[in-house]
Amino acid sequence: MEAAEHARLNAYFGRIASHFAPAERPASLLITHLLPERPAFVRSVAEMTELRAVLPKPKSAHADAVRVVESGGYVCDKLSRELFADPERAVRYIEAKAAGLRVLLLDVGGYFAPSLRGLCERFSGSIIGVVEDTENGHRRYADLGELPCPVVSVARSPLKEPEDFLVGQSVVFSTEALMRSRGDILHGRTALVIGFGKLGSSIARLLHAKGIRVTVYDIDPVRRTQALSQGFAVVRALEAGLEDAGLVLCASGALSLRGEAFGRLRNGAYVATVTSSEDELELAGVNDVYERAHVGEHITRYLTTGHYFYLLNSGNAVNFLHGASVGPFIFLVQAEILAAAAALARGGLNPGMHELGSADRAVIAATWLDYFNR
Repeated sequence: MEAAEHARLNAYFGRIASHFAPAERPASLLITHLLPERPAFVRSVAEMTELRAVLPKPKSAHADAVRVVESGGYVCDKLSRELFADPERAVRYIEAKAAGLRVLLLDVGGYFAPSLRGLCERFSGSIIGVVEDTENGHRRYADLGELPCPVVSVARSPLKEPEDFLVGQSVVFSTEALMRSRGDILHGRTALVIGFGKLGSSIARLLHAKGIRVTVYDIDPVRRTQALSQGFAVVRALEAGLEDAGLVLCASGALSLRGEAFGRLRNGAYVATVTSSEDELELAGVNDVYERAHVGEHITRYLTTGHYFYLLNSGNAVNFLHGASVGPFIFLVQAEILAAAAALARGGLNPGMHELGSADRAVIAATWLDYFNR
């Protein structure tokens, strides 16, 4: 970013913070993709809360961004699913960071979900709530059933739709770039898109616009009808789609391919995902059966007797290889996260799933237009 762009971004977040800032600042823990533009967002979280730790997502932590954040006086801790999988370990961690305080958890992908009940019951302070950014995380919290605290999700916000569309573009760009690095192209292959949510539907439309034959699989019959209405072939069984696909794009926000499904892949098929391998792919058993070899930068060939396929970026989000940039539209979502944090800090929300109201979203959109629609 140029100096003028930094100044505009800081001014934008300053205006958002001044509008939504709560009267009392809670402590916070922030899980985030620590990409090059993200330090400005981290600083804004620290203005609205007492930021006790930043936990960068492991596959999207840029070294320069980490250095900038740490040089600002913020602690960056190592993040893993295991850290919050066990309630006792999770409680020990949060006690070490914010014992006795009101704590807000800012999440990307449902990391706190497995221990949330234990944290609310055993932590010496109080967990005032969670803000969740992704569809995958939204589902993890919703699947808990009766929640012990409020969870404000921005995953299904209309302000996130521009990001989803542009992430879809970046996924297709990165997938094609990696295939071309081996002398392969998209054309001539049927692409199977697993998951027809906002991101999967964006990917399917972009592939179709490039002249690629696209098949869709989704466990939700409503989404299958939506895909049919938009002109895509739809398979009722995943296995049928895999056997004909030269490219498989996993965008379900959950587990897309289990161990036995990999054996159904067409020889020479490429597999790419839009999130981390631990969320989309069940690779443990596959790694025991197939020999792996790096056949290109960020391309792994899986080979066993009579069968082989290629996995891009080790099964992690393929678009992060090329920056995963969605331009200033990401600042819409970040502003909604700040507004959601402020809503939790003010209190009054019952345990359960929540979203921001349309009035708050309108303020964010109007502010964004003032700064970035130039």
